[in-house]
Amino acid sequence: MDPLIARFGLALAIGLLVGLERGWQERDAPDRSRTAGIRTFGISGLLAGVMAALASALSAVSVLVGGFIAFAAIFALYKAREAAHDEDFSVTSVIAGLAVFALGALSVAGDYRAAAAGGAALAAILASRQILHGLLKRLTWIELRSALILAVMTAIILPLLPNRTMDPWGGFNPWEVWFLTVLMASISFAGYVAVRLLGNTRGLLVSSLAGAIVSSTAVTLALARNAAPASNPLPLAGAAALAAMVSLLRVCAVVLIIEPSVLAWVGIPAGSAAVVFASCGALLLARGGRNGEGGAVAHNPFELGPLLLFALAFAVVATASAGLAAHFGGRGLLASSMLAGAFDVDASVLGALRLVKHSVSVETVGQAVLGALAANAVGRLSLAVFAGPIGFWLPLAGATLAAAIAGTAAMLLLASG
Repeated sequence: MDPLIARFGLALAIGLLVGLERGWQERDAPDRSRTAGIRTFGISGLLAGVMAALASALSAVSVLVGGFIAFAAIFALYKAREAAHDEDFSVTSVIAGLAVFALGALSVAGDYRAAAAGGAALAAILASRQILHGLLKRLTWIELRSALILAVMTAIILPLLPNRTMDPWGGFNPWEVWFLTVLMASISFAGYVAVRLLGNTRGLLVSSLAGAIVSSTAVTLALARNAAPASNPLPLAGAAALAAMVSLLRVCAVVLIIEPSVLAWVGIPAGSAAVVFASCGALLLARGGRNGEGGAVAHNPFELGPLLLFALAFAVVATASAGLAAHFGGRGLLASSMLAGAFDVDASVLGALRLVKHSVSVETVGQAVLGALAANAVGRLSLAVFAGPIGFWLPLAGATLAAAIAGTAAMLLLASG
C-alpha cells in the first residue's frame, strides 16, 4: 500500500475518533443544529492531510498555512453563530477542530506515530469532561499548590542542579539529592491521593495502610493519640502493625527501584518481618472485634517545609555516610544509617543505597538498610510508648519484637547460606 494512502487513512481516523466523541456528546441535538459532528471532524482531518500532501508536493508550506487559516476562520464563524443561538460560551469544539486539523497535517507531513498518539489523547481528554470537572470541584487549594510545587521541583529545579559530587568523599551530589527527594515526595503523594479518594470514613484499616505510604511513624503517633481515649485500643495497635508492614514493603520497593542488587540482602529479612507484622496486625484487629474508629490522617506530602527538611537531612546523611564509610568502612556506614534511621528511614536508606556506586559492597549497604529499618522500628515504638496507653503499645511492642526476631533469623540464614 502507498504510504501516503495509509497516512490519509490515519488523518481521517483521527478526525472520526474525535468526531465520534463530539457527536456522542451532542447526540440528542436536532439534526443540522450543530456545526460539526462525526462526519465534519472526519473530513477536517482528511482535509488537513490533503493540504499537507499538497504543500509537500509543491514545496510550498504556504499552502498548508493558508489552508489552516481558512479552515480556522470558517469553522470559528459557524461555531460563533451556533454559540450565539444557544447562548453557549464554550470554545472546546473550536479548539478540538483546530487540533484535528493540525494532527491530520502531522500524520501526513510529520511523525505519524505522534499524530496517532495525539489524536487518541485528544479524544480521551474530550471524553473525560465530567471526570475532570468533578475532580476540579473536589480539588482543594493545598492539593493544587502541591501539584504545582511538584511540577516546579521536577521540571525547573532538577535540570538546573549540577549532577556531580561536591565533597571530598563523593557523598553529596545536588542532583541526586533533589531527584530522590522528588521520588520520595511522589511516593508519599500517591498515599495522600489514596486517602483522599477513598476517604477516612471508610475505616481505620484503609486510612492506616494508605497513610503508612506517607509515613508509618506519623501513622503510629496518630494511632497512639487516638488510643488514649479508646475503650479498646487493640484494633489501633493492629493498624499500627500493618502500617509497619507497609513501611517495610515501601523500603523494599525503593531499593528495587534505586539499587536492585541490594534487594537480595534486604528482601528476605524485610519480607519476613513484614509477614510477621501483617499476621500480628490481622490478629489484633480480629481480637478487637471491630474495625476501629477514626484513623491516621495523611498530611499533604508537599508542604514545602518538610520537603526541604527531608532534602537537608538526606544531604547530611549522604555526606556523613560517605565520610564515615571512607574512614571507618562498613562499621561507620552501619552506625550512621542506624542513627539517621531512627529519625527518617527514607533519608537513611537512600543515603546508604547511593554508596553502591562508590565502591561500598552490596552486602554492607544491605546491612545498613536493615539497620536503618530496625532503628526506625525502635523509634516508632518509642513514640507509641510516649503518646499511647499500655493497651496500645504493649501489643505493638510484641509485634515489633516478633518481627525483629523473624528478620534477624532470616538475615542469619541468608548469611550462612
